Amino acid sequence: MFTLLKQEGNARRGQFETVHGTIQTPVFMNVGTCAAIKGGISTMDLRDVKCQVELSNTYHLHLRPGDKLIAEMGGIHKFFNWDKPVLTDSGGFQVFSLAQLRKITEEGVRFASHIDGARIFMGPEESMQIQSNLASTIAMAFDECIENPAPYKYVKDSIARTTRWLERCRTEMDRLNSLETTINKNQMLFGINQGSTYADLRVEHMKQIREVQCDGYAIGGLAVGESAEEMYETIDVVEPHMPKDKPRYLMGVGTPCNILEAVHRGVDFFDCVMPSRNARHGNIFTWHGKMNLLNEKYAKDPRPIDENCGCPACKAYSRSYIRHLFKAKETLGMRLAVLHNLYFYNELMQKIRDALDAGEFENFYRYYRDILGERSES
Repeated sequence: MFTLLKQEGNARRGQFETVHGTIQTPVFMNVGTCAAIKGGISTMDLRDVKCQVELSNTYHLHLRPGDKLIAEMGGIHKFFNWDKPVLTDSGGFQVFSLAQLRKITEEGVRFASHIDGARIFMGPEESMQIQSNLASTIAMAFDECIENPAPYKYVKDSIARTTRWLERCRTEMDRLNSLETTINKNQMLFGINQGSTYADLRVEHMKQIREVQCDGYAIGGLAVGESAEEMYETIDVVEPHMPKDKPRYLMGVGTPCNILEAVHRGVDFFDCVMPSRNARHGNIFTWHGKMNLLNEKYAKDPRPIDENCGCPACKAYSRSYIRHLFKAKETLGMRLAVLHNLYFYNELMQKIRDALDAGEFENFYRYYRDILGERSES
């Protein structure tokens, strides 16, 4: 399913074949938590901004409209009119970040819904059943997303439980994929590496979960408050122990610079709400650095957001106009900014793939790793 086409240093160029199409890697997955990108972006728009994979969330879709309703509608692809791959997060992160009064046991987690306080139980089997109802292309294993920092003993016990949960996820997915009534009988499973910022526990856990047959492996529990350097160090520690013939996914990351650094270290898959969330507040990513469209200096600027960009916003509108829309609280401004940022992230991944194909990634990485993190002066 995963073919490593080329490698430059640790950076990998590959392709991942799925029942819903082939994913060219490295890839950034556009995050539509509730089966929609915040900012008024449709799946037709996702095609325009060159999205390869959409990511939705098990926890949120289970609460509303309900995974059984989506199953009745034919699965998530039919529900929101998308024929390309979809990855569903297991819900673990949301359970541990949003839920109130949660209680963790060997069976799973009991928690109160952040919407109405309703009592809910989710364990490995329930997460797999919900994701099977959603019929996503790739399902994530149910894990405990450990807070940083956390006591060493707690983390060690937690990763052991997460490994046991992964084994249960594997068993349950195999059962579900064998059922006649299952919508996507080719659903894939990715396991998740945890271990906080303890290098030895990260390695120990990676060695444990790679023994469970998965279609890919993720590094979780990062981008939750630790420094960028701690994140990079964790990738460096874990990467040598990840299977070479399976895709690697760094969950919830991140800035363009984070992505460049992680690709340089051997990561294939990424997701983050940052491009859409930042855009909704006028914070834009460009090839000449970051910019805040709300700044006064753009009030009379006739240029597009980025003159080197082919997104729908840059093709048709000026900085001046989009800034006006934000100031007038017209939602079109937010929508155009989100379209731009998503296009930028997807184009960044295309340029990374092109550089790897040409054997020029190291030069690309060294040139852009500083520029993309700086504030634009133009």
